[in-house]
Amino acid sequence: MAEAQRGAGRAAGRLVRLPRATVLDLLIGVAVSAVVAMAITANVGGDRGRDVPAYLFAVGLGALVLLRRRAPTAVLVVSAAGLVAYYVAGYPPVGLALPLAAALYSAAEAGQLRWAVLVGLGLLVVSTAFRAAGGASVAYLIGFELASSVAIMAAAVALGDGVRSRRLRRREQRWRLRQLERDHTREAARRVEEERLRIARDLHDVIAHHISVISLHAGVADEALDDDPAAARAALGHVRSATTQVARELRTTLGLLRDPAVAEPRQPVAGLAGLDALATGARATGLRVAVHRQGELTGLPAAVDSTAHRLIQEALTNTLRHAGARTVEIDVVRGPRTLAVAVRDDGRGRREDAPRGYGLGGMRERTALLGGTVTAGNRPGGGFEVRAELPLGGTT
Repeated sequence: MAEAQRGAGRAAGRLVRLPRATVLDLLIGVAVSAVVAMAITANVGGDRGRDVPAYLFAVGLGALVLLRRRAPTAVLVVSAAGLVAYYVAGYPPVGLALPLAAALYSAAEAGQLRWAVLVGLGLLVVSTAFRAAGGASVAYLIGFELASSVAIMAAAVALGDGVRSRRLRRREQRWRLRQLERDHTREAARRVEEERLRIARDLHDVIAHHISVISLHAGVADEALDDDPAAARAALGHVRSATTQVARELRTTLGLLRDPAVAEPRQPVAGLAGLDALATGARATGLRVAVHRQGELTGLPAAVDSTAHRLIQEALTNTLRHAGARTVEIDVVRGPRTLAVAVRDDGRGRREDAPRGYGLGGMRERTALLGGTVTAGNRPGGGFEVRAELPLGGTT
């Protein structure tokens, strides 16, 4: 007894280790064979009584279910042909909808909608004709059996086609997301390269000019130090002013070389004027994006403008890649001294054990260089939210 129980346990363990799809197909196949076998056993109608070939047909029809994922159209055609042969042989009727539902579903899911519809309709016509020729009531066949068979078979085809459509939409959404990320990456790389080339050209002229000024005034101060202290002091003042300007230019240049988005650019970069383009790109992936603006958003300091754009872009990218969200809301509010930005979604939020990427760290770093703050976290009602406050530096 104990040995039998252990054997049953091992068999159950092997079944559990099978892929879920295989287990499901086994269960469907057993169900199909059982339903057909019960109809054969009932032996209602038909010229030929139940016998071994009839039950073998039931087993074969169930076994075909195991192949429906690999060859859905072939399984559908063979199943339909088998049912026709079964009726031609004069066996008791077993119905059409339940034995054929899995094959119809798989054919529609595989994109063979026309085959599923044609085979289903053809089999309904042939079956009804055979049943009517065998003496069954036409009113009963059309009013009850045909109506129920059409409903079940149509539901199987519609479900399979719906699953296929959803799979295609998800595939297209993933492709659009990858394309959007590639476009953003290429655009960012192009802008960085252009900015660095421009800086390389400007740096020589700027520093060479100030070094020349410093050298000139240092020479004047050296010559006038004994004879004209006032002129020497004035020359040293010019040297101090020029060195301050050089230091400022170098700090700006180093900031631009490190990340053009966090320093004051000298040529237009992406700002809040491109907010609608960001929203449109996100909508192309299937997200519902709502944008709310408050206050005058033109005339912002260029660094604030570009940083706000980058914050929103990064938040949208995180939503698209990780959140599984359907809706995103973007708020941009200009106050007397700060620009407030918020991006919130209705997705899964962030798990506590999720690995930390570089996106949020980059947001905080950019904002800190401007004297601002960034907060990010899960929302109480579900979803994720990123909020930032960027000082306007006294600009109006």
